[in-house]
Amino acid sequence: MFYLIPGLGADERVFRNILPLLHGPAQVLHWLTPAPDETLPQYVARMAEAIPTAQPCLLVGVSFGGVVALEICRIRPLARAILVSSVPDASCLPPLLRLIRGSRAYRLFPPQWLKLFPRAGQWYFGVKEKEYPLFKEILRDMEPRYTRWAIHRLLHWDSTNVGRGIQILGTHDRVFPPGPTPVDYLIRGGGHFMIISHAQEIADILNRLAVEETEVMKQ
Repeated sequence: MFYLIPGLGADERVFRNILPLLHGPAQVLHWLTPAPDETLPQYVARMAEAIPTAQPCLLVGVSFGGVVALEICRIRPLARAILVSSVPDASCLPPLLRLIRGSRAYRLFPPQWLKLFPRAGQWYFGVKEKEYPLFKEILRDMEPRYTRWAIHRLLHWDSTNVGRGIQILGTHDRVFPPGPTPVDYLIRGGGHFMIISHAQEIADILNRLAVEETEVMKQ
């Protein structure tokens, strides 16, 4: 069973290319509206209600969705986190995001500003021209309250004792660029939006991991 978690501010549309390629049942977990001052563990506990406690599954999280996938695995021990265009722990946040966190610039510039500069976002997220209309739609539909909450939770993520996830990262990802930490699967030419542009390569990896997981459960 695949559970798919989109990136920050995104929705099920980012999985439109990969869903038909997955071998097995798949369900997209939709973002919930955060309560005022809700912590990440509290929020994750609500999202995890959609996953039966005794069900082995692969949690495929894109970007911030990977952080949520790792947190869900804390309370769903039979789940395995697959991190697509994401980071395995808070120490892997790149210098730019650490600078934004330290300067608190994210408090000064509301996320809806991205809607005013979609071409800058296209470059930063590595969105190809044919994917640009979808990217603009996702920007247009971003919910400010959730986006502000999620950015804060990402920048201040406490990943202490978080379990290990399988990381799938693109060589051209500007948001979470490959660093000194080994990556399980490196997608050549993949940017931060590679869940769309490199769906076949990612699906092949996910299907192999699902087979491996099934074999392990049989032992």
